[in-house]
Amino acid sequence: MVRRGLKMTVSGVKKIITVTTLKRKLQSHRREGRSIAFTNGCFDILHYGHVSYLERAAKGNRILIVGLNSDRSVRKLKGPQRPINAQRARARVMAALACVDYVTLFDAATPLELIKAVKPDVLIKGADWKDRPVVGSELVRSWGGRVEFIRFERGFSTTQLIKKIKHYG
Repeated sequence: MVRRGLKMTVSGVKKIITVTTLKRKLQSHRREGRSIAFTNGCFDILHYGHVSYLERAAKGNRILIVGLNSDRSVRKLKGPQRPINAQRARARVMAALACVDYVTLFDAATPLELIKAVKPDVLIKGADWKDRPVVGSELVRSWGGRVEFIRFERGFSTTQLIKKIKHYG
């Protein structure tokens, strides 16, 4: 399967890469004049809301990078019962999406260091962040990039899904 000039396996494993490899690949994409978009999250139980968000983030033939919170990072953010799916599984599922070009894990509480390394042209966040400080936004704007907010699909959230499963489980 070939996507936008990138060779990949059907499972997308070749899209899960280290920051060092990612930086090298992005140099090539920039030389081709491609726009680099970055978003991040836990993406613990992938659902329609996530997929819709990621498809919109990749619009305009952008190279879409997903910074995926490591298991340790998810536990810090969401509590000891999370993640439901381990980082390896979450990364494989994320990489299998056609709209995602690269997945890289980060262990910190925020993706700031990853944003510094990637230097995206567009920092993507959910619309729920529009009136809140976005980590890395000032930095991205400092090199001429922008922050884009994408509306979520109503009725789709991992927390709601977990509650529903517990109720029926």
